[in-house]
Amino acid sequence: MSAVVTLKKGEGRTLKAGGLWVYDNEIASIAGTFENGDLVEIHDFDGFAMGRGFINLSSKIRIRLMTRKPGQTIDEDFIRMRVQNAWNYRKRTVETDSCRLIFGEADFLPGIVIDKFADVLVVESLALGIDRMKETIIKAVKEVLAADGISIRGVYERSDAKVREQEGLPRQKGFLGAAFDTNVPIEENGVKYIVDVKDGQKTGFFLDQKYNRQAIRRLCKGADVLDCFTHTGSFALNAAQAGAASVLAADASQSGIARAQLNAKLNGLEEQVQFICQDVFELLPELERAGRQFDVVILDPPAFTKSRNSVKNAVKGYREINLRGMKLVRDGGFLATCSCSHFMSYELFTQTIQQAARSAHKRLRQAEFRTQSPDHPILWAAQESYYLKFYIFQVCEER
Repeated sequence: MSAVVTLKKGEGRTLKAGGLWVYDNEIASIAGTFENGDLVEIHDFDGFAMGRGFINLSSKIRIRLMTRKPGQTIDEDFIRMRVQNAWNYRKRTVETDSCRLIFGEADFLPGIVIDKFADVLVVESLALGIDRMKETIIKAVKEVLAADGISIRGVYERSDAKVREQEGLPRQKGFLGAAFDTNVPIEENGVKYIVDVKDGQKTGFFLDQKYNRQAIRRLCKGADVLDCFTHTGSFALNAAQAGAASVLAADASQSGIARAQLNAKLNGLEEQVQFICQDVFELLPELERAGRQFDVVILDPPAFTKSRNSVKNAVKGYREINLRGMKLVRDGGFLATCSCSHFMSYELFTQTIQQAARSAHKRLRQAEFRTQSPDHPILWAAQESYYLKFYIFQVCEER
């Protein structure tokens, strides 16, 4: 019999709305014995059974729900069912050669992410309870893929995010099984990349922008394009391959630029794209002073905020780059701009862009609003699963 966690009266709102988390300040009592990472039963204040989840007293997120069925056995069959459902969903919604196979809470496997890059898996485990089931989940993924004729040649762990420390877990990375070449070739939207799953950011490549990269291609034919925060060159290469007249791509990371140049060469686009290693906040005013103008400006910055405490400073950063970016767009040209922080809400991001437009004396005509690709599904009531906001605007002079 697992321990029973009883919530305070009036608490558990997130859970009752469809979310998967119980916070430390929502708990009235815990009856029974357990160790951190164990499964416990969750009861409302009146004894109503609400499901089972992993508990961890080291984390402010005390419990991560695994099932809403009281007494549900969480075993290999259960895990395989979750994995099969996740794979079936992706087969219906995205191109699966490279995609996010497991997206934590949004796939009802809280705290774990698994990305598939061709025939390689990259695993990021962020919570104690799910970390104990990591091998079981990977085994299930391999079996589910094998049933569709897909063989996985290697698995690499990238559980090196600082957030693990909040769970009382060490940061770790390395091979899970036999070693392999960690420079993995993939193709997305017809563009080839070498993904560094060992030392690249996050799991090595940002799969969530797949269809947003595709969306900017039709704007870029014959255009002068500026790609800011290019990272490994993905937006720039899509623009060049789509027939851009010129592409200038910038990033502050020398290793990122080196990887972007390698990817450009891989696609035979090294002559079409000029990569520069420079801080975008310094570059944009320089380009403005030099009188440079572009038909398309792309702003794909890293998350300027990873907590509620730093949102105010993040707003200043987003306002600044959008204001500068708009000034560099030719009249009637286009701005593609995004935020990848779930703390930067849709409403706040939209308001910030409006403020930037007023300060730049530009008028915006919204062409599209997009979000993360469907292999990063947004689970309603789990706010953390909705993080990417992506706008395409036509930028017009005020007249």
